[in-house]
Amino acid sequence: MEPREMILVLGANGQIGTELVTALRAKYGATSVIASDIRQARDNSNGPFELLDIMNPVAVNEAFAKHKVTQVYHLAAILSATGEQNPRLAWQVNMDGLLNVLEASVQFGVKKVFWPSSIAVFGNHSKKRLTPQYAVTDPDTIYGISKLAGERWCNYYYRTRGLDVRSLRYPGLISYGSKPGGGTTDYAVEIFYEAKAHGQYTCFLREDQRLPMMYMPDAIKATLALMEADGDKLRIRSSYNVSSLSFTPAELANAIKVQLPLFAVNYAPDFRQVIAETWPGSIDDNYARLDWGWEPDYDLQAMVADMLVHIPN
Repeated sequence: MEPREMILVLGANGQIGTELVTALRAKYGATSVIASDIRQARDNSNGPFELLDIMNPVAVNEAFAKHKVTQVYHLAAILSATGEQNPRLAWQVNMDGLLNVLEASVQFGVKKVFWPSSIAVFGNHSKKRLTPQYAVTDPDTIYGISKLAGERWCNYYYRTRGLDVRSLRYPGLISYGSKPGGGTTDYAVEIFYEAKAHGQYTCFLREDQRLPMMYMPDAIKATLALMEADGDKLRIRSSYNVSSLSFTPAELANAIKVQLPLFAVNYAPDFRQVIAETWPGSIDDNYARLDWGWEPDYDLQAMVADMLVHIPN
C-alpha cells in the first residue's frame, strides 16, 4: 500500500484555494487535505484548517512537521493591483513566503510542490499575440517582478535540491466561488455580479483591451493535471504557459448581453489599464499540451452561461 498523501494548501481562502481545496478533498479525502490561511475560513466543516502565516518560517516548519506533509500547494500571494499600492509588502509576501515554503519542503522531504506564476511575468517587449513559453520577460509591476523571480527560485530548487516544484503561468481567472482578490483582471468577475444585480457595469479597462483568461474549472483541471503528470516528461521547471480564453471587455459584455439584452457597460480606465497594457493578449501553451496533455473545456459562451447560472440575482 502506498503511503497516504497529506496535502497542505497555503492561501486556501483565496480565489483559487477555495475551489482547489474542494477538488483535492474529493480526490484524496477530506482529512488528507489541510487548508490554511492567515485568516479563519468561513466554513471549516469539510476538513482540517490551520491558521498559518507563510511569513513565519517557524510556524511553517511546525505545520509541515505536524501534518507530515507530502504535497504542498502554495497559493498565498498579494496580487497585481493590490501589490502596486504596497510594493514592498508585496515583494516580502510573494518572495519570502515562497522561500519559506521551498526550504520547509526540502527539510521535511515533501514529494511535490505547486506554486502559481502569472502572465504578469511578461512585459512591454514580450510578443503580445500567442506569447511563447520562452519570451522576453521584463515585467513592470511588483507582482510580475516577484513572479518572475519566483520562477527562477523554483527552477533553482529543482536543479540544486532535487525538489519537484511545478508551476503554471495563470492567465486572468474567472470564478463564481469567491470574490476577486485585487488583480488587474478582476473586471471579468465583477462584471457578472453587476450584470445580475444592477444590469450595468463600469469597467476599469478599455473596451478593446484583450487579455488571456481562464474559467476556474479549467484552472483547477490544469493544476491537478500538471501535479499528476509524469515528472520525467516535464520539460519546464520554471513555469508552464497555460491558455484557455482570450477576449476584450467589449467581447465579454456582448456575450453576457446574449442572455441579458438590457445589460449596459461603461468604460472608465484607471491605473489597472496601464498594467494590462504590458501583458499579452493571448498565450502559446504548446509545451503544456505536448508534455502533459493540456486541453481546456470551456469557450467564452460556455463560461458565460455557467457563470450566469451560478451568480445570484
